[in-house]
Amino acid sequence: MDPRISSWVFRFVLTLFIFFHPSSSSSQSLHPLIINSTIEFKNYTAISEFRVLNRRVLDQCPDPNPYLQINVSSNSDLSDEEYVTVTVSGVLLPSDSDWVAMISPSNSDVSSCPFAAIKYQQTGDLSKLPLLCHYPVKAQYVSNDPDYLSCKKECQKYDNGKCVVTTCSGSLSFHVINIRTDIEFVFFAGGFETPCILSRSVPLKFSNPEKPLYGHLSSVDSTGTSMRVTWVSGDKEPQQVQYGNGKSQTSQVTTFSQDNMCSTSILPSPAVDFGWHDPGYIHSAVMNGLKPSSTFSYRYGSNSVGWSDKIQFKTPAAGGSEEVKFLAFGDMGKAPRDASVEHYIQPGSLSVMKAMGDEVASGDVDSIFHIGDISYATGFLVEWDFFLHLISPVASQVSYMTAIGNHERDYADSGSVYITPDSGGECGVPYETYFPMPVPAKDKPWYSIEQGPVHFTVISTEHDWSQNSEQYNWMNKDMASVDRSRTPWIVFLWAQAHVFHLQWNQHYSKC
Repeated sequence: MDPRISSWVFRFVLTLFIFFHPSSSSSQSLHPLIINSTIEFKNYTAISEFRVLNRRVLDQCPDPNPYLQINVSSNSDLSDEEYVTVTVSGVLLPSDSDWVAMISPSNSDVSSCPFAAIKYQQTGDLSKLPLLCHYPVKAQYVSNDPDYLSCKKECQKYDNGKCVVTTCSGSLSFHVINIRTDIEFVFFAGGFETPCILSRSVPLKFSNPEKPLYGHLSSVDSTGTSMRVTWVSGDKEPQQVQYGNGKSQTSQVTTFSQDNMCSTSILPSPAVDFGWHDPGYIHSAVMNGLKPSSTFSYRYGSNSVGWSDKIQFKTPAAGGSEEVKFLAFGDMGKAPRDASVEHYIQPGSLSVMKAMGDEVASGDVDSIFHIGDISYATGFLVEWDFFLHLISPVASQVSYMTAIGNHERDYADSGSVYITPDSGGECGVPYETYFPMPVPAKDKPWYSIEQGPVHFTVISTEHDWSQNSEQYNWMNKDMASVDRSRTPWIVFLWAQAHVFHLQWNQHYSKC
């Protein structure tokens, strides 16, 4: 047998760090400790104006404007994915610092902040509470509408047939997906540095917040005869995956809470504080009795909350077979499909997903390996939903295997090798819940799997892998056990985010 790998594609997406330095004119109006907190939080937020918004003092704008309104195009409950038009009208003096935020849940306003003041000591300015207690999901400057600042004037008041009051308006398009909790749109003045609230929309609900969504597949062993499907729902009751010719399996259901996140008494992490969003319930079920390198169909859900569409999927090649075609990449994250700014944007992610979608559609892909730095949610939990929505078109069709990275795991006093706050307090919990891999135990995210002529060894650089550590001994045993006549290729996968030297011993270098 002359084994070969027909397609081995590595796609690397460069992380974009945007560093924002406030101008002298805008900074003079801010308390010095607020400015310092911007610097302090750069590791949590990959610093920019919007990403430190939650550190800003928030007030109600002194605006007696009786004409001001904010309206949303959707007149009914929201679907699982749609673009809504948000229109701000009745504006007397439009400014390039006016902006609109999408906030969820809709009751996340300033009213509860004074009662939790102790959680905001890191701002250094308790005298100026309340703050923006909850981080907006996304936001846009109203000037994204080119007609807003130029102002097509609308008459609001006439006197003896003459217009005496004119106002301006602007419209923005927001991409909305089902995140289970209701949302509202809030119109702010003052930019991201000195925000104040002008107006709020009515709360908008999703038509089915319990809908099963964002299904993705993973391999559970090297046989190609079993595949795990994992999805998210607002329903805590077990659901089913139906597949093949009348087969079904009941889901195991889990979730996580703020108590599962990491934090410190000195500096609360985003994951337990302003970045928290309810993850709903994560369902997982294994489809057994499949055949490797074959095509099947499945759907997931229940009669009570609804079903996904029927999806065709391909099982990977069994270990020891002649060929496997896979894609491997890392550091992808996600990006908005509208003109919004969000907490963490990886602009290349949309292009990467388009390219992978084309490959999967061609039938030339057996599996995908996403090695480290998965969603870059980093403590802003709603961004996991946006990431899962992004990958679902490909991850629901082929095995989507992952490895943990610093932006999923690292945090002080968490057991990580590195004490950086790169995970924003997630400490690997959301990652391991959304992406169950064939690992030996909880918080031991290393594993191996075979597909075709390749033995994949996947490790965690965030856990101790120094000589004689538990992970080192596992690697030693794993690679020593490889039958090179069966799987002559060994592919060693890890997420390298920190600068260090890989010390390969003679055994590994021979592999």
